[in-house]
Amino acid sequence: MSQDVAAPTAAPEDTGSDVESVKRVLVVDDNVHAADSLAVLLHLAGHEVRTVYNGEAALDAAVSFEPDAILLDLGLPGMNGYEVARRLRRLPQRKPWMLLALTGYGQDEDRRRSAQAGIDRHLLKPVDLEQLQASFVELAIRPRRVET
Repeated sequence: MSQDVAAPTAAPEDTGSDVESVKRVLVVDDNVHAADSLAVLLHLAGHEVRTVYNGEAALDAAVSFEPDAILLDLGLPGMNGYEVARRLRRLPQRKPWMLLALTGYGQDEDRRRSAQAGIDRHLLKPVDLEQLQASFVELAIRPRRVET
């Protein structure tokens, strides 16, 4: 029996290690092709991935999907990524998530605004998958913040 769509891979077993704690990733980008391409790469790397294309959908998906990490484009139309980040940090969470900007905005001011909005890491597009995975590991072994 053939299928037109590949079945999602199961997330790796939880061994209790913080380094392996990034299993569920939410990708937020209004560039559908870029978001979907990154989602495929992350899925192939063993992550369970959801993709949304605007800020409002990001807020909803963060609550329903409960990701370990959120990759957030800052140049979203309507509600920009900085505002999405601030709102995400105010949401009730069962577990703290990593919030990573994945953006074309790379000036010092952009990085400062990211930090002020509660973003843990500011990465530039196009992101190198190894750099992204290294960020997951580095952020997983340090305490993550939750806004109150």
